[in-house]
Amino acid sequence: MTPDTAQTVPVTEETGNVRELITGARFVLFDFDGPVCRLFAGLSAEGVARDLVSWLERQGLRGLLTQREREHPDPHVVLNAVNKRHPRSDLVEELEELLTQHELKAVDSAFPTPWADPLIRTWSATAIHLAVATNNSPRTVTEYLHGRGLLECFTPHIYGRTNDLDLLKPNPHCLNRALRAMGAAPGDALMIGDTPSDCEAARRAGVPFLGYARNHDKESLLRRAGAEAVVDSLEPLLEFVRQV
Repeated sequence: MTPDTAQTVPVTEETGNVRELITGARFVLFDFDGPVCRLFAGLSAEGVARDLVSWLERQGLRGLLTQREREHPDPHVVLNAVNKRHPRSDLVEELEELLTQHELKAVDSAFPTPWADPLIRTWSATAIHLAVATNNSPRTVTEYLHGRGLLECFTPHIYGRTNDLDLLKPNPHCLNRALRAMGAAPGDALMIGDTPSDCEAARRAGVPFLGYARNHDKESLLRRAGAEAVVDSLEPLLEFVRQV
């Protein structure tokens, strides 16, 4: 099925909750890697994490990480571990830039989340204000959105990773920046994310949350984090937006 042939979504308790979130939102904050695209679809995130570890080892800093941190498949775990031991240091800044370069390289092979492009365009066309609130580099987000012809749907509201890694989600800093810039009350906004840290950041910012889970494991993590509304596809969101 394509976006142009989508059918009306049957109403269940879950879809009723989703519809309520959609119709009540005047401002929508998207996490990036997950709800908008799979950034590392063509470039292994685990491989990126290994490269960050290798870079540290070449600096003679192998002992800086625990065995678990050295083997973790998420590059953000490596970055946060270094920041925990050397906060706001030149070392953290260099490692963050290395991660950003990997992210930028991944943009060319990133896989758009099904239904995300038409959802973003349709929502933007209804005068709903959109923003990105992410732990990825804003340079990466800008590059990807520009390539998809979606940048104008968000400009200038792209809020991502800074050199102060203490402000990454679940800290609500990037959400609060977006809310302030758009002049939005938290209750008038909606956060769409795919991780427990997205859910926690939304809770701390006072923003309603809608989880996106492309598989059962991700849904289980979101439910355990307190997400009450979770979808496994953005298709029903597109239909609800079209009906508003």
